[in-house]
Amino acid sequence: MGQPPVIELRQATKRFRSGSGGIHTAVRDLTMTVDKGEFVAVVGPTGCGKSTTLSLVSGLEPASEGQTLVRGEPVRGIPDGVGYMFQNDAVLPWRSVLDNVAAGPRYRGEPKKAAREKARHWVNTVGLTGFEDYYPHQLSGGMRKRVALAQTLVNEPEILLMDEPFGALDVQTRSLMQDELLRIWGGTEAAVIFVTHDLDEAISLADRVVVMTASPATIKADFRIPLERPRQVEELRMTKEFIELHKEIWASLRDEVNRTRERGAGNVA
Repeated sequence: MGQPPVIELRQATKRFRSGSGGIHTAVRDLTMTVDKGEFVAVVGPTGCGKSTTLSLVSGLEPASEGQTLVRGEPVRGIPDGVGYMFQNDAVLPWRSVLDNVAAGPRYRGEPKKAAREKARHWVNTVGLTGFEDYYPHQLSGGMRKRVALAQTLVNEPEILLMDEPFGALDVQTRSLMQDELLRIWGGTEAAVIFVTHDLDEAISLADRVVVMTASPATIKADFRIPLERPRQVEELRMTKEFIELHKEIWASLRDEVNRTRERGAGNVA
């Protein structure tokens, strides 16, 4: 028998109590898998529940119904080997670049010297050689994202969950970070779920693009991305294959975006 998927959602539903005392269903009947070494991007309209999907996999939120499994085992807390990169970085302003990256290994009990050596390797890997002793306020937005990426990867996660990690960056810096992510991830066997609003970004990075419906979200479509690796993001986006994939996936996503807009207009009216 083959190995089970690294990540599996089986008809997972998540409900929250709303501020008015009612019940809000964020996601419903989610069923998807992610294999070892597979990069899956998740797109959908604003507020549909993409981030909730990551919370289920990470163990930060339990499913209300259905199951979430990691390495074939039900998630009952934060699983080992999970790295989570948020839209807002978790860089600590009072620590240097090196000590920010070393914080994870130190928290896991590694001696200070070993943790700093491991951190130095990852600081170099993300392209921050020479900035080890700088503090966050001395860094550009793109450099802070590199620190956040090193913070996540220094723990060598088997699962990498990324929630709009490059959303706040300018276009040029964002493209550079996408190339850096592909370069670094390509040397690992990590399973990735990458949440984004940017369809170009999703297609450029992923092996599969999953389209979610308007809230309460479920999975509408799952597209394979048969573009060769390694990839250079800006060059890839000019190819005929990329443009055709974009048209196909946008045709699915557009209906859900329009549905969300119509609901918003109705609520305002």
